Amino acid sequence: MTLNRIYREKNRLYTESAHHGEAPFREQTINRNGKEYRNWEPRRSKLAASIMKGMECALGESSKILYLGASHGYTVSFAADIAQKGAIYAIDFSPRVVRELVLLSERRTNIAPILADARKPETYYHYIEPCDILYQDVAQKDQAAIFMKNANLFLKKEGKAYLAIKARSIDTTKEPKKIFKQARDEIETTMKVLDYKVLEPYQKDHCMLLCTKK
Repeated sequence: MTLNRIYREKNRLYTESAHHGEAPFREQTINRNGKEYRNWEPRRSKLAASIMKGMECALGESSKILYLGASHGYTVSFAADIAQKGAIYAIDFSPRVVRELVLLSERRTNIAPILADARKPETYYHYIEPCDILYQDVAQKDQAAIFMKNANLFLKKEGKAYLAIKARSIDTTKEPKKIFKQARDEIETTMKVLDYKVLEPYQKDHCMLLCTKK
């Protein structure tokens, strides 16, 4: 399968590398038809896991992406491969992590690292243009509220939004499926859910929602 610079071969997922000869996370690379591809491991990336489970990859070559919870940039780097003519606003609240994102962005210039708290989008409002894609992987109890607030401010009317839900960050006493339903019900008060995938066996106690504005 080849879609928006993504290549799937058997049970492995790859992106066409924007910078040949580089493997910033020591990932395996392969060559196909004169192009280099980086192995995108679904056990390290919830977006990769959702694609492996059959969810649409809505990222395009020119996508403007707001990424909340960018961490050290593993998934961000693959998104940068896909959206080579776009931009990724990579937000995280950890100074150490953002330093790593800055190093990653020195070569992948479509990544814009931003030190900020996703709960306070008003603090980065003036740095972000309207986005085609919102992607959130924030392990906080109020992750659904954070998602809806940022979608309301930044997501284009026709844009799509991914929410990775980590059940154990919301409630350690409830069954994950009950937490997923509760979060989905909350999201559906303001957004339309296009797809839903539980991310087992790649990601334990996680699901992914793909949404758009109503």
